Amino acid sequence: MRPSERTPDQLRHVTLETGITRYAEGSCMVSFGHTKVLVTASVDEKVPGWMRNSGKGWVTAEYGMLPRATHTRGRREAAAGKQSGRTQEIQRLIGRSLRAVVDLEKLGERQIVIDCDVIQADGGTRTASITGAYVALAIAVKGLVDKGVISENPIVDQVAAVSCGIFNDVAVLDLDYDEDSTAEADSNYVLTGDGNIVEIQATGEKRGFSRGEFDQLFALAEKGCTELFELQKAAVAAA
Repeated sequence: MRPSERTPDQLRHVTLETGITRYAEGSCMVSFGHTKVLVTASVDEKVPGWMRNSGKGWVTAEYGMLPRATHTRGRREAAAGKQSGRTQEIQRLIGRSLRAVVDLEKLGERQIVIDCDVIQADGGTRTASITGAYVALAIAVKGLVDKGVISENPIVDQVAAVSCGIFNDVAVLDLDYDEDSTAEADSNYVLTGDGNIVEIQATGEKRGFSRGEFDQLFALAEKGCTELFELQKAAVAAA
């Protein structure tokens, strides 16, 4: 039995609430169970200096955790004067995941910056961030099309992410903290709507895992992302 009493192939309760902030061109509060991330998408009518005159736009991301997002207060990274390696790795992952489904030429020479702020962490903050980031990005891009700023939607597919792991020797979907902290193996999957793989991060924490177990984990990830894609579509359509 999982601590949450979910079945092995069951996601946590997932919500994607849009229109959270007044000023951002796109916003989404994404909740995977008790994990909550506020995601905003901001349009900047210029690109980084190294991309000027390229005819292409750019999509990038920043990620951070509020001090009391976890059981004990963490120091703000700004106060420490530098980002942790974990923060840098996660925000690069979010940016890569979104750029995988965006035609940067159709975006034009402008940048969309995604900010992912973890309000509460209970496992899976990076996967929740990616899933909510797609929604915020899609809403921001829709606004550009509706205003005639760009003539065609540059988003070519959906992207979502979910964690899977081996917990008590059983392959399970969407680990919360209780599972993630004690799992024998844990993995994150970033998949597109047409079934392509953007990234897989898989680690044997307490033991190695077999090809058969990996296949089980991947099948769970596909099932979970299929459900997330439907939630994303509904959220964007309602925005």
